[in-house]
Amino acid sequence: MPLQRYSRADGAIRSASASVQSESAAQRWPVGPVALALLVLALAVIWFVPLGWRHLVPSDEGRYAEMAREMFVTGDWITPRYNGYKYFEKPPLQTWMNALTFAWFGIGAWQARLYTALTGFAGVLLVGYTGSRVFSAAAGFAAALVLASAPYWQLMGHFNTLDMGLSFWMELTLCSMLLAQRAGVAPREARRWMWLCWASMALAVLSKGLVGLILPGAALVLYTLITRDWALWRRLYLPSGLIIFFAIATPWFVLVQQRNPEFLNFFFIVQQFDRYLTPAQNRPGPVYYFVGVLLVGLLPWLSIGWQSLRHMLAQPRPLNGFSPGTLLIVWSAFIFVFFSASHSKLVSYVLPVAPALALVIGAYLPHVSRTRWRGHLIGYAVFLVVAAVGAIFIARFGDARTPNVLYREFRIWVFAAIGVALALTLAALFVLRRTERGVLSSAAVFGAGWIMLCTIAGTGHDAFGRQSSGALLAPAVKAALARLPADTPFYSVGYLDHTLPFYVGHTTIMVESPDELGFGVAQEPSKWVPTVGEWIARWNAAPHALAVMRPDRYAALAATQLPMRVIARDARRVVVEKP
Repeated sequence: MPLQRYSRADGAIRSASASVQSESAAQRWPVGPVALALLVLALAVIWFVPLGWRHLVPSDEGRYAEMAREMFVTGDWITPRYNGYKYFEKPPLQTWMNALTFAWFGIGAWQARLYTALTGFAGVLLVGYTGSRVFSAAAGFAAALVLASAPYWQLMGHFNTLDMGLSFWMELTLCSMLLAQRAGVAPREARRWMWLCWASMALAVLSKGLVGLILPGAALVLYTLITRDWALWRRLYLPSGLIIFFAIATPWFVLVQQRNPEFLNFFFIVQQFDRYLTPAQNRPGPVYYFVGVLLVGLLPWLSIGWQSLRHMLAQPRPLNGFSPGTLLIVWSAFIFVFFSASHSKLVSYVLPVAPALALVIGAYLPHVSRTRWRGHLIGYAVFLVVAAVGAIFIARFGDARTPNVLYREFRIWVFAAIGVALALTLAALFVLRRTERGVLSSAAVFGAGWIMLCTIAGTGHDAFGRQSSGALLAPAVKAALARLPADTPFYSVGYLDHTLPFYVGHTTIMVESPDELGFGVAQEPSKWVPTVGEWIARWNAAPHALAVMRPDRYAALAATQLPMRVIARDARRVVVEKP
């Protein structure tokens, strides 16, 4: 009996000791500083090297690259233009950054994506730093891992659109708030973080408009109503913060309004309010539209998503009353509901919730048991096998616009991406068995698998991108422009090609359909041709001219014996010259 009592007590002591060791491991960095630096370097190589491996695709990538090219070559940094027409749909921060990139590194596809990639990469580092300071070192490492491997953040970080820049500045707004309000921070440090919070909010406004102010402000109001943390508002440094905000956000709005009296009404009423409240933009979607976006966007971490939320809500509030976990959840929920209620929906709109959810999942990941994590890995290994079987059917797609051969080419890349991800998932199982460092080391290998999956599959998408970009037509068009007089008109008949002007380095004159340039056309009507009949008259009268049009339009005009000589064509467009 004494021996039995001793054995039980000894077992309890060992169990308690193991629990303490496990909890301690859940707070430490899983790797040393040298290994951490090497991991960051490896991620940087994977993140930035492929930027130029894909062509720009319509419409966003071509649009924002062309706007920056026109800003750079014209030297007008106040009035944004697209295809030569005034374009006031969005503020200019990303256009400025891309134009500076062109000035420093030349004009090209990777340069057009560099600002987006830099903000995406910085977002990973920022979420890691914030998690380590607000929660624990292990939580910071895990949060950075979650965000870097999330397909949503990965893919949008390599796509030239405004939402990654907006999401980074909103993330900096959120993280600065968390760092400023955490318990025990010195007043001087808190003030600096809050000033950075106000500055980043201004840069968010310059990225995409009022959402950069409305979303963080509404989330903070909702947070204080839920937690009754009224003291927080005394720590926001409102007077000095507002000075910083308006000093950064206001000058461009004043200058552009002075030069363009029509700006304010179009930008604030039409683009900010009408876009949200009415279906005028023709971007509809059901109220559950963004559910699927987040499920796919955070796919590698779904199995621990619910437990992560419960873990975060269970955390005790610090002595100063500020609850970082509650703010993260309120931030995510409000942005999700806000855009779900909008009449205009695009996949990228809820991207600002990704860093907040990465912090929530990252705070829980170090506490996941080996048994649960093993089940996670086995489940995802099975999922990848099923995905590989499903990828077989990619070869069945295709039409006249996107031929079947492109899908068969893309399928090879998909198989390679899934194969690498599956191999690293199995390697993560091996690491879990063979190392004493526990779940986080295994999770790093697993996350690397999803980073590679997104990188390889994203690179393979250029099977479609090079066809849709217009880049393959550009050499012939540029050669024609080079041998023709400098004032030769280049018409876009019946539609707006979003990528060809960038690759050719030449704007086009809109004919018949203004497309999304309706506002600019209305402001400068002399720059366009309202009817095809008028264009035909100009075409016949001009000694030299070029035009781009869809194949069906070309066939219809060719049937009327309109003099045209094809200089370049593909499945989507035909470029012709006046003989």
